[in-house]
Amino acid sequence: MVWKNLGSSNFSSCPNGSRQWIWDVLGECAKDGWDEASVGLGLISIVCFAASTFPQFIKACKMGNMDQALSLWFLLGWIGGDSCNLIGSFLADQLPLQTYTAVYYVLADLVMLFLYFYHKFKKRPSLLSAPINSLLLFTLGLACTTPLLSSTGAMAAPREVFGGRKLLSVEPGNKPFSRQEIIGFVIGSISSVLYLFSRLPQIRINFLRKSTQGISYLLFALVMLGNTLYGLSVLLKNPEEGQSEGSYLLHHLPWLVGSLGMLLFDTIISIQFLLYRNATPSATPSSEQEPLLPG
Repeated sequence: MVWKNLGSSNFSSCPNGSRQWIWDVLGECAKDGWDEASVGLGLISIVCFAASTFPQFIKACKMGNMDQALSLWFLLGWIGGDSCNLIGSFLADQLPLQTYTAVYYVLADLVMLFLYFYHKFKKRPSLLSAPINSLLLFTLGLACTTPLLSSTGAMAAPREVFGGRKLLSVEPGNKPFSRQEIIGFVIGSISSVLYLFSRLPQIRINFLRKSTQGISYLLFALVMLGNTLYGLSVLLKNPEEGQSEGSYLLHHLPWLVGSLGMLLFDTIISIQFLLYRNATPSATPSSEQEPLLPG
């Protein structure tokens, strides 16, 4: 879904009118019921993504084995994808609502990462003083907070519509990609790749443990629902005036491929939940023998 290049005070320029609240909150010109449904599904997908981490927070506090249940590379891939979205929200000068949502995603990811290392360090307290671990935590924190200090929000780029956890999209048209569009397209592609391949380490660790104990299925179920709704919101959106459907889909290809790919991998994880629902975790190396960063 894309933002029309219309000024916030020029509501009369919206062809065929629009719901006032959609224009006021999102700056989106909803021309008909299809556009309104697209916006609605996009907003619901945001709620699904935002709520997905809470069940895992609760499960982590109850079970205390998050460092064994979740793959560190899964968490790093997720936070990497969300960080790309956060950077893009500044580069594309998105509305505050989108930027705040991107900030929330990164903060939620940092909480998950904190819980992972908390349980890891709790079993291996001596690692807290290791320089490599301090450097790792510092690097992660710096990578996630740097965009917050950026002043690129002053760039006057076309704003974009609420598009699920994929906050980046480019404004389609018959003209070649602008520099801003290319940047958004590249960052969106990187974000989708990180989201996509973050699932593989988690699938592997579930297979090796022969268990999903310590993982909340709602984490993946809500993300699956969010990606499904996001995909539908993109497909329901009307293309720009004079733009073909093929051109519209091309501009959204990275986010659609990322969403469909994650649905596939999350379905595999769902099957693992069914297969291992009554299983106990296979024997794993003692916490003193486990590396902090799995290979």
